[in-house]
Amino acid sequence: MTITLNGESREIPQTLTLANLVDSLGMKPDRVAIERNRKLAPRTTWAEVTLQPGDQLELVHFVGGGSQ
Repeated sequence: MTITLNGESREIPQTLTLANLVDSLGMKPDRVAIERNRKLAPRTTWAEVTLQPGDQLELVHFVGGGSQ
């Protein structure tokens, strides 16, 4: 099945949830925000939301750091 992830087409398994996607990308869930079809996806729903063909996702990975 094809979705759009951060502007790029990507093939994924049919039964992938948002939580599975974050895990498969090697991202830490507490440092990621997901927008699905232009709506913010609450982290509490990630394990329940199965991706659908044509979904458009934007993932933002927060990175700490900076000067002291």
